[in-house]
Amino acid sequence: MAIAHRRIGTGPVRVIVLHDWFGTCANWGSALDYLDPEGFSYVFLDYRGYGDRRDVPGRYTLPEIADDVLALADEIGWDTFSLMGHSMGGKAMQQVLVRAPERIEKLIGINPVPAAPYEMDDATHALFHGAAGSAEHRRTILDLVTGHRAGRHWLDRMVAHSLGASRPEAFAAYLASWQPLDLSAAVKGSTVPVLVLVGENDLALTPEVMRATWQVSYPDCRVHPVAGAGHYPPHETPVAFAAEVERFLRG
Repeated sequence: MAIAHRRIGTGPVRVIVLHDWFGTCANWGSALDYLDPEGFSYVFLDYRGYGDRRDVPGRYTLPEIADDVLALADEIGWDTFSLMGHSMGGKAMQQVLVRAPERIEKLIGINPVPAAPYEMDDATHALFHGAAGSAEHRRTILDLVTGHRAGRHWLDRMVAHSLGASRPEAFAAYLASWQPLDLSAAVKGSTVPVLVLVGENDLALTPEVMRATWQVSYPDCRVHPVAGAGHYPPHETPVAFAAEVERFLRG
């Protein structure tokens, strides 16, 4: 069965894009309007239980995402490609790298979860693990990671999209997969070029966290703080985000 996906562009630089825990392939803000469709081909994949694949059954794990990414690449005839992953998608793209390092050209992480287990204190654990069944928990998380700077209407829209576009059991299971997963030994020393874009107002995955994790795992890694953004640069600073992504991919 063909894997549903969305595509922007027909250019020679090929990128598979992986969304965050709250999002879908359709929830990238206005940044999608500023991607260059002549120089690049972007393919956006929804995870099982999300978006266009909300009714596709699965185990809802990062290894399953990696399986689907590689199967999709085979379907569309891409032997090699770059990966762009946001937040949870940043850890998922590392799972793909572990599975098929010879196929990956570059990695772009957007406020990406590092390779090691994501440590949580008791209060954070309760907040995150209670979010599958709680709109208020989801809103609290979104407000935190955008530095308490986002407006009410944007937060309302993000929560509504998250609740409507994902199955609660999938939302819960992906957290149970990405939070304890340890890929650090498997990726350490990889020579793949990496760009980490991190909003300077993210109160959880900060530029300092990115330098202490991603730059330890990947020798060829540049951490680029994004002024004026928190956890969602594609929404918060879309023009600058698209330009920085494509500058790195062209380099």
